[in-house]
Amino acid sequence: MIREKMQNIPMKRVVILSIPYLIIFYLADKSFWLYRHCIGDSMIEKIGVMLMNFQLAFTNWLPSFHMQDLLGGLVTALIFRLILYYKAKNAKKFRHGEEYGSARWGNRKDIEPFEDPVFENNIILTETERLTMNSRPKAPQYARNKNVIVIGGSGSGKTRFYVKPNLMQMTDHVSYVVTDPKGTIIVECGKMLVNGGYRIKVLNTIKF
Repeated sequence: MIREKMQNIPMKRVVILSIPYLIIFYLADKSFWLYRHCIGDSMIEKIGVMLMNFQLAFTNWLPSFHMQDLLGGLVTALIFRLILYYKAKNAKKFRHGEEYGSARWGNRKDIEPFEDPVFENNIILTETERLTMNSRPKAPQYARNKNVIVIGGSGSGKTRFYVKPNLMQMTDHVSYVVTDPKGTIIVECGKMLVNGGYRIKVLNTIKF
């Protein structure tokens, strides 16, 4: 899994992210080299001498290839990496400028991932918003429940502006079950559905 993640990261980005740790490794390597050559009776004295003569570490710009110096540089760089990783993992995530909420009106870009590119394969919600009827879209995070409830008083347009537009979709792999209390939908949309290849069955609870 780690190898797959590394393969997905561009090489240029890997190189750029590695530069700070290479610098830390280099400075630590030179510091360990200088410390080994400093004279003192204790570690504190040797560190003091090293700090006072730190410029001597760069009389030769090449890193030290002594095993102790290489190991010291590597461990120092690794410690820095672990510290940064720990801080990043436990850092609090602030949303500056959104202290009072981030609610806003949606726009065209917000609904696009939920729509099917084929117009007929959508549930029509409004003039501009649609929802794919595919229960397993390519991006699973955009899958949504297909149940829709429309609430409105008599004459508010529930049939005219929701039922009829969705019947007109006449998607090949979709069947419709429609309640028609007024008995007008079958008259107004029946011929259209027949011409679209649908077979219509009517259950009339008034005239058996």
